[in-house]
Amino acid sequence: MSTAGGATEHTEPDLLRIIRKSDNVRLIRRLFSENFRRHRREYGIAILAMILVAVCTALSAWIMRDVVNELVVTKDLGRIYLFAGFIALIFTVKGLSVFVQTWFLGRAGNAIVADQQRLLFDRILGHGVEFYHSFPSGELITRMTQNAQSTRAVIDMLVTSGVRDLLSLCGLVIVMFIQQPVLSLAAFLIAPPAIFGVGRLVKKVRGLTEGQYLTVAQIVRIMQEAIFGVRVVKSFNLQDMLRTRMEAAVSQSERLANKMALLGAGTSPLMETLGGFAIAGVVIVAGYMMANQAQTPGELMSFITALLLAYEPAKRLARLQIGLEAGLIGVRMMYDLADRPFALTEQEGAPALKITKGKVRLENVTFGYSPEIPVLKNMTLTAAAGKVTALVGASGGGKSTVMNLILRLFDPDSGKVIIDGQDIRNVSARSLRQVVAFVSQDTFLFAGTVRENIAMGAEGASDEAIIKASMDAHAHDFISSLGQGYDTQVGENGVALSGGQKQRIAIARALLKNAPIILLDEPTSALDAESEMHVRDALEGLLNGRTAIVIAHRLSTIRAADVICVVQDGQVVESGTHSELINNESFYAVLHDIQFAA
Repeated sequence: MSTAGGATEHTEPDLLRIIRKSDNVRLIRRLFSENFRRHRREYGIAILAMILVAVCTALSAWIMRDVVNELVVTKDLGRIYLFAGFIALIFTVKGLSVFVQTWFLGRAGNAIVADQQRLLFDRILGHGVEFYHSFPSGELITRMTQNAQSTRAVIDMLVTSGVRDLLSLCGLVIVMFIQQPVLSLAAFLIAPPAIFGVGRLVKKVRGLTEGQYLTVAQIVRIMQEAIFGVRVVKSFNLQDMLRTRMEAAVSQSERLANKMALLGAGTSPLMETLGGFAIAGVVIVAGYMMANQAQTPGELMSFITALLLAYEPAKRLARLQIGLEAGLIGVRMMYDLADRPFALTEQEGAPALKITKGKVRLENVTFGYSPEIPVLKNMTLTAAAGKVTALVGASGGGKSTVMNLILRLFDPDSGKVIIDGQDIRNVSARSLRQVVAFVSQDTFLFAGTVRENIAMGAEGASDEAIIKASMDAHAHDFISSLGQGYDTQVGENGVALSGGQKQRIAIARALLKNAPIILLDEPTSALDAESEMHVRDALEGLLNGRTAIVIAHRLSTIRAADVICVVQDGQVVESGTHSELINNESFYAVLHDIQFAA
């Protein structure tokens, strides 16, 4: 039993190590296949420059033999001048090559980061709403920024280490063996302990790097909560709570960063100490050989120069795996996001939705945000073409979910959503949303001017059309009173405006879109009585001849609706006009009596 257990204990880590290594190789291959080829011109020029750097580094060690011999042995002044010129030329070429290498590597790296950020943003936008429930916004921001940078870091490390450092080291080792083969063998006896020591440090890097990414995401999330929830934070005196959370996150990030710094610092003294012993041993042997006149001073100087120059590229190569492990964590997290399949799929070449009348129908629809908790239960609902259909009922009954399904933010678990006889899953989502205007109770404004926010979704709209929509939404007067009128900056998510002002701008945006199907989720919830009256009049004029579905808790908003549907527990329990429902002992009549009892 113990033998078997022992075998298991040894085999499992080995297997994990093999899997991890193969996964790293797969990631690196993918990185190069997707990015290196696209920027092969920049990388080609950078690699040529690195080869020149490596050649110049080896030549600078090689030429030391002749320089020292001329200075100490022959003392030929003409040849000394010649070798001095060679040295100046070698270092000039090397300096220019380093510049070219750095410039073109930087250009290629910047392009790769930009490409990956575009790709990630595209993928994020392509997901359905349920995706955003799974990923906190702070984590998405971290993956968009830091993880995209990891692709550049990994490629740069592999290119510079694989070309410049490796070629420089090979060239210098050749010089060393040509000049002093015995001393070279003695110097290289120190390499195995250094490699073993660095390898042990690598194992700890992976977990620490993953932890750092998570704590950065947590810091971003707390910052967002503090900014977007500032009114709640202030009114409930939650500053101390947020400080405590931020302190915990920052302290954790600091602890992980210190551990990473400790591991990174650990490689330097290891390499420095072992390198120092190697050089000290070489100096002793060289002194012995010089005392016995076994070698010329130039050969020994050339060897020592090559050994000293080889130290830096050897140290970078020894630390390469630590840097790679840290970088590949970010690459792995980036590809995890980029490869995540879409929950809402669209068939290739899906036709555009064709609007003939604008009839909307939910047919035996069952849906739940969690599979075990259905929100809609076999619901059938028809919104007649060109008519206003109102949805009323207690909160949580499924009214907003109906609109989410019509917009195809989610797909039903069973049943269909049909517009003019077409299942919306069989048409392009873009064409569906082009014919639907939506005003949510959670008004969102983009950073920019009032004019830009109203014109969202109606590209190329004239100033006259924007002003007309604003007047219909009872927004023109307050917009005109703002500092710069329609060119006033609204701030992040409309922070410079009141809730009622933001909602009227959102209504103007929907009015300007002039879509055949209108979805209004509590469109007057943030308006005072007078503004509600004006907006209601404007909506009645706009909705005439269009299909409209309106959710309202204020029953005064939907009295004139063609059909009022009472939604309870995921089902339509009653429907009719206001006069039909108010004269029956219906749930609607009870709601009406409660609201208008005063």
